[in-house]
Amino acid sequence: MTKRLNSKHKIDRRLKVNLWGRPKSPFNTRAYGPGQHGQTKTSKPSNYGIQLNAKQKLKAYYGNINERQFRNIYKKAAMLRGDTSENLIGLLERRLDAIIYRAKFATTIFSARQLINHGHVKVNNKKVNISSYLVREEDTIEIRDKSKQLAIIDIALANKERETPEYIQMDEKNKKLKFVRIPKFDEVPYPIVMEPNLVVEYYSR
Repeated sequence: MTKRLNSKHKIDRRLKVNLWGRPKSPFNTRAYGPGQHGQTKTSKPSNYGIQLNAKQKLKAYYGNINERQFRNIYKKAAMLRGDTSENLIGLLERRLDAIIYRAKFATTIFSARQLINHGHVKVNNKKVNISSYLVREEDTIEIRDKSKQLAIIDIALANKERETPEYIQMDEKNKKLKFVRIPKFDEVPYPIVMEPNLVVEYYSR
């Protein structure tokens, strides 16, 4: 966990995007990869390279999910009815850490995960400390009463960098929300272009 927290800004430069759309991202001032060869021109990426990059961006965006876990999410998406890329996004957006981040209870996905791991979050009135917990439609999520005075949550809610999407119904005063529905891909407010169809192609090889 700590290693991932410390490396979140390096992820932006490695993937050559401002992944979370943050004003403090180092990519805003150094729009090239890290290391001594970061500014050198590279050859045109192969189809495999493009697919791999799309997978790495999506995986990193949701808190640098490890490969085994991400592959299992893809397998689950492939088994569901309908479009696999839509199913993949739906499963990722149902993760509790993603919802806490979308609701602006945390400024980063990593901070959202920490809030959950430390026992500050309840789902349907029960404490849940697993960040990968899959929330269902109409589930109610709230900050525990003892944790509602945490300054880190108030600071995050006051932040104007992001807006809460329509599929989350907020009660900001009581630090509570309802997960209204599983969103479609085009409803998810990604700050950069995501290509889940390429992720599906990558795993379908």
